[in-house]
Amino acid sequence: MKLSRMFYLYKRLYIQQLKAIMEYNKDFYILMCSAALTQVLGFVFLWVIYDRIPDINGWQFWEVTFMYAMIFLTEGIASLFFEGTWRMGRLVNMGEMDRYLLRPVPVVLQVFCTGIGINGLGNLLIGGVIVWQSLVHTHLHWTFGKIIIIALLLVTAVVIRVSINLAGNSAAFWIRNAGNAFPLMVHNLSDLAKYPITLFPQAVRVFISTVLPYAFISFYPATYIFGKSEWSGWWMLAPVAAIGSAAAAYGIFRFGLSRYESTGN
Repeated sequence: MKLSRMFYLYKRLYIQQLKAIMEYNKDFYILMCSAALTQVLGFVFLWVIYDRIPDINGWQFWEVTFMYAMIFLTEGIASLFFEGTWRMGRLVNMGEMDRYLLRPVPVVLQVFCTGIGINGLGNLLIGGVIVWQSLVHTHLHWTFGKIIIIALLLVTAVVIRVSINLAGNSAAFWIRNAGNAFPLMVHNLSDLAKYPITLFPQAVRVFISTVLPYAFISFYPATYIFGKSEWSGWWMLAPVAAIGSAAAAYGIFRFGLSRYESTGN
């Protein structure tokens, strides 16, 4: 299927989900505000720590807030546009995946559009503001090339985030119960990447740089943007991590889909 056709189908499916959600506009505002409040409280927590300790392992306040906000920013984009990955447990357990298999549309595309996480809008807005403030307060030297690289790092960060969500939630094909906590466990490991990975043991650094490459969402982009010479060049692996994550996640999803047996009678 052509890429333009996939974008067209994604837009049509997404709009239908958005219409359904907007029927309950109070839920829309509550979810958005609650997500935004969570981020603001996290920002205040960091401010309190750095008000007492101005430097943690060579990282300043606005440099750490950039990493913190990148996790929420990418989570917001993933929730707002690819929330369907978190509905896979229901799709598998209720047999709702059946109708996706009958449609002449890629199954993974339909899964992405199964739901819209309005809370992601709050994460996206506040995370974006904090990222912007982080860049402003660190007085960076801007060039056209640097802007292009930062945009590329943001795209790769979103791809990695969505890929990890897809891979983690594909566990529904094997763990068929309503209390499947595996995707949430994978999701919560992103908390490790809210702070410099130099704070953690070597095993943890390797884990969140390879198996679950959350570090390429926040830490490695930060080392490039803020000129951390001891990590020079590592950010260049971000596109490799994104492509590898996407390929692995899609492979896991397709393998799980081949084991799908519906619910029977």
